Amino acid sequence: MPYTLLAPADIVQDIKKSRFIGQAAPIASEEEARAFLASFSDPAANHNCWAWRIGQAYRFSDDGEPSGTAGKPILQAIDGQDLDGVVVVVTRFFGGILLGSGGLMRAYGGTAAQMLRQAEKREIIPMVTGGCAVGFSDLALVKARLTAIPHLVLAETFTAQGVDLTVTLSRGDEDQAARLVRDLTSGRSSLDFPD
Repeated sequence: MPYTLLAPADIVQDIKKSRFIGQAAPIASEEEARAFLASFSDPAANHNCWAWRIGQAYRFSDDGEPSGTAGKPILQAIDGQDLDGVVVVVTRFFGGILLGSGGLMRAYGGTAAQMLRQAEKREIIPMVTGGCAVGFSDLALVKARLTAIPHLVLAETFTAQGVDLTVTLSRGDEDQAARLVRDLTSGRSSLDFPD
């Protein structure tokens, strides 16, 4: 399962007289990534190189460093730790010593990787949502048994005949929850999930 950051993270490293400042944060959209980059890129720095990933969408920038020496290694640091919904910017203040392509890749990728290793993370649990109509006589038992399933969230809307339940749970638990509702109501209710 993929992970994301629990909170923003940062690191400062000096590599051959250049200062590398890494900053990362969890994000949920490309707009959040852009806002983070606008806030944490230092216009006084020589380079603000960055990468972000949200699911299959990703972007990276070398910001003037030789092509492939900064943004891609930062993205590889994100992917190498199975992270998703994360933005990273590594700011470089040049110290006068050229690092070469390999040195730049190690400096940018290494700064990002070390910061991300030290950051607090949480597992991303893919969720699915389904629904069912339950009569008043079955409601208490169905709710009590469904809430025993880990990571399950219930929402209810009362109707004249009973309650419409919206059930959100971890992907993979759909069959267990549907069977539970069907068995507890003797087939009067069925919990359905869209394909």
